[in-house]
Amino acid sequence: MRRTLAVLLLLTACSTPAPPRSAAPSPRPPEPATLAAPTGEHPVGTTVLHLTDASRPDPWNLDAKARELRVTLWYPSGRGEGGRAAYMSPRESELTLAGSRAASVPPDILSRTVVHATTDAPAKGRFPLVVLSPGFTKPVSSLTSLAEDLASRGYVVAGVDHTYESPATTLADGAVAECLACDSDTDPGFGTGVVANRAADVSFVLDELLAGKPALIDPTRIAMAGHSIGGASALAAMAADKRVDAGVNLDGTTYARLPRGLARPVLFVGTPEHAPGGRDPSWDRDWTLLTGWKRWLVVTGADHQSFTDLPQLQGALDLKPPPGAPSAARLAEITRAYVAAFLDEHLKSRPQPLWKGPSARYPEVELGS
Repeated sequence: MRRTLAVLLLLTACSTPAPPRSAAPSPRPPEPATLAAPTGEHPVGTTVLHLTDASRPDPWNLDAKARELRVTLWYPSGRGEGGRAAYMSPRESELTLAGSRAASVPPDILSRTVVHATTDAPAKGRFPLVVLSPGFTKPVSSLTSLAEDLASRGYVVAGVDHTYESPATTLADGAVAECLACDSDTDPGFGTGVVANRAADVSFVLDELLAGKPALIDPTRIAMAGHSIGGASALAAMAADKRVDAGVNLDGTTYARLPRGLARPVLFVGTPEHAPGGRDPSWDRDWTLLTGWKRWLVVTGADHQSFTDLPQLQGALDLKPPPGAPSAARLAEITRAYVAAFLDEHLKSRPQPLWKGPSARYPEVELGS
């Protein structure tokens, strides 16, 4: 109103009309993100499996007498067949963004994220298996960049959506399961219960994959990696299932205690808060229980989501990176390089120079112990 009155007074006082002001340009809508391209030699195929464990009820949905899981496979494939895979569905994007800091962007923006795998492409060869588990409230698609890269390097990757632990998991009948566990995370013993449930999920997934995909997966070479509580679940799965030969914990507090003398290889990768003697004492506690090959890495400038796809999605979500953080491309490069080096060392018996000491190529990475 004040601007309108001022313009009227100006027009009255002047003998010639004032030139009209140009309208402020409308803000451009954000562009969908494109994930970093895989770096390995293999094209990447992907498919979705819906698995039902009738031996146990669902821990979150008390009306479900069986545990239903959605598993996304990424794998080395042949060329030229299949359409471009989707990062997630529009409905999954809408539910994932609801209530987030990015709720003002188009609700389907995540479904338009450009990935590099093709759907249902023919499999090619027999490879080690890596199980991926996401952070709490996150879908396994949040680890797509890492999954695609590992598949391109010669791994079958099985990403598990732990149903009812994230805002949107599409089930076999097309229904979308929302997060029933999200209002329970302050309950006593919550973290310990989650990692135990996830360890059970992983053992069931291994049973199903090794029975159904024998030509694609080498059952003697299996690892698990996860972010946040998914990383804690990798260690819990190792403790519960001897088929898991090695584990990677990406910045996850380890809620459940490990058995003393766990001798299989373990990699910790974390933020400065997870430095030895830092704010999270669980890594210091568990470090002393590990008696096999182990490494503890700290990435300078990283935050909790740095090891997921989020840095690559920030532009599309109209979010700003944390001050002092490495670029999204750099964080993806670091995460991929060290996880792949760990897996190549322990699943493919290929010694890796990254473990000899600090790397001039990755000065952001400090050896924590």
